[in-house]
Amino acid sequence: MRKISTTEIRNQRRRNRSKRDNMAHPDRPRLVIYRSNKNISAQVVNDHDGVTLASASSLDKDIEKAVEKAKSKTDISKLVGTVVAERALEKKVGKVVFDRNGYPYHGRVKAVADAAREAGLEF
Repeated sequence: MRKISTTEIRNQRRRNRSKRDNMAHPDRPRLVIYRSNKNISAQVVNDHDGVTLASASSLDKDIEKAVEKAKSKTDISKLVGTVVAERALEKKVGKVVFDRNGYPYHGRVKAVADAAREAGLEF
């Protein structure tokens, strides 16, 4: 078995702290962000039923052309936030809880949140 580093323990603690607060809403699904070095994805998840209601990613074929035209990763994040909000509104989900998944709320994570708000999601 490998030894878990202190950085990994700290990241898991931060991630679990944000999830603990967000999973307590039975009437609101979570808007979960996952961020890697190259890509970003967002999902609207209903934890009580265990169902993903809507999702969008920078790897989606539907938005591939727009991602290629984007100048920065922040622009791609704004695009993903807009798309996930539109898909959630199609499923009649208007109110969500934002789950930043332990990532700091700035840069690409904030861009997704702001774009989703502008597209009509309420959180």
